[in-house]
Amino acid sequence: MTVERHRMPARAVWFSGRECVEILYEGPPIPGPNDIRVHALASGISQGTELMVLRGLAPASLPLDLPTLEGTYDFPIKFGYASVGRVVERGRKVRHPARGDLVFVHHPHQTEYVVPAVDAVVLDPHADAAVGTLLANMETAVNVVWDAEPRLGEHAVVFGQGIVGLLVARLLMLAGTRVTAVEPHDERRKTARTMGISVLASIDVEEERAHMHADLAVECSGNPGALNTAISCLAMEGRVVVASWYGLKRASIDLGGAFHRKRLRLISSQVGSIPSEMGARWDRRRRIELARDLLSQLDLNPLITHRVPFEEAWSLYKLLLDNPGSAVHAVLTYDDTDV
Repeated sequence: MTVERHRMPARAVWFSGRECVEILYEGPPIPGPNDIRVHALASGISQGTELMVLRGLAPASLPLDLPTLEGTYDFPIKFGYASVGRVVERGRKVRHPARGDLVFVHHPHQTEYVVPAVDAVVLDPHADAAVGTLLANMETAVNVVWDAEPRLGEHAVVFGQGIVGLLVARLLMLAGTRVTAVEPHDERRKTARTMGISVLASIDVEEERAHMHADLAVECSGNPGALNTAISCLAMEGRVVVASWYGLKRASIDLGGAFHRKRLRLISSQVGSIPSEMGARWDRRRRIELARDLLSQLDLNPLITHRVPFEEAWSLYKLLLDNPGSAVHAVLTYDDTDV
């Protein structure tokens, strides 16, 4: 495969308004001395954070938290953070990665782009680029499990079997935790079962929830209403980890009953920082390298349920908006011969 490519204008997905998706041209990406130019092969769509932004449910004044994002949450905005591609050019001071390397970058959906070389994570050269886009989700799942502090032999209930919920459930199982997942969508339940996860459609009956007597509940569904169910599933001094970002959605939580009497803990998990008690030994680079190693240890190919050409981006977003739960992990592809 040749990796020398002429610099051409790039094309990128922009959210121009609520539920409005456009592909716009940008100037040719030109790397500086410490940069690399990447030709995208696949980019993953986040059905939690990204669709919330597209629906206009993110606080308009919230600062963007990645240097590759552009615009504002009040639109227009170039959003996305899971791109895999090959290095086609590098600045004169760059020694690593090499031309032709397959890399993951926290970057929006764009045909080619320039980033600092230090921001790229080199993947196995023979890896499926679509599976590589799961690295961002795996990094989030690692942080969630760290925040959850699972103990060997505990019982955890994971709400939501979207991509992050699936990965959290699998990592908890690796840590020796017994897991019960809750997911209302049929297709996602089927995928969870292929990964060895015990999954229920719901636990609506109060007696069923009380019978759970779980040590840990992890909320990954994006539904604030799941928090009260999570609280009702816990044993004395259990803990609820909130992995979902609700944006402008509000959670009505009953704190006057079981939450108070059982001395439960409510914990926020967010991937933007390392848990403070680990900060002396871990940084974001070490965390993402762990996530990369986990990608190769687990069979994650069943999670890639939709591959759609970049030019048809709107059709994929429309499917995800109109049919929540119909996809597990959906990717845009840029070069069918490489993905």
